[in-house]
Amino acid sequence: MISAYPALVLNADFSPVSTYPLSQWDLARTMRNVLKGGVIVLESYDALLRSPSTSYRPASVVALKKYVLRPDIVPFTRMNVFLRDDFSCQYCGRKHSPEDLTFDHVIPRAAGGRSGFENICAACIPCNTRKGHRLDMAPIRKPTRPTSWDLRKKRRIATDTLHKSWIDYLYWSGLLETD
Repeated sequence: MISAYPALVLNADFSPVSTYPLSQWDLARTMRNVLKGGVIVLESYDALLRSPSTSYRPASVVALKKYVLRPDIVPFTRMNVFLRDDFSCQYCGRKHSPEDLTFDHVIPRAAGGRSGFENICAACIPCNTRKGHRLDMAPIRKPTRPTSWDLRKKRRIATDTLHKSWIDYLYWSGLLETD
């Protein structure tokens, strides 16, 4: 039941606190923050939860009362590497689904290469297999550490997976898919 009513969490400026992943709270955390007075409820679900002593309409969109600074440090994750590389193999240049992409160490670990944004790129399975431990295959683009702004320009969220009350708040943030 807790995961049935997630709430979109917006900063005091009404933009999402985070987009990688999208800032959400479960029902219990949302209720705690509403009761403590730390958030403003902007939208609610069309449901009424009842207990013997009270009833509660679950919040679907909340805004923090105090602004939270967002660090520009992007976590090193599989999805963030694929976003940075635009879901394209960095050896053949073709776009792929995330399931068909792998990490490739530009400088193999056996040769002292580290796992991080500066040495990892997206590669399709055939190209990654062909490259193996070789050092003579260079990626199309040199891997770099992306900023949150770099990824925000590429990240688009499909509206069919979101609650309808979230759409207006994400539209202004530029996170929704555009046709």
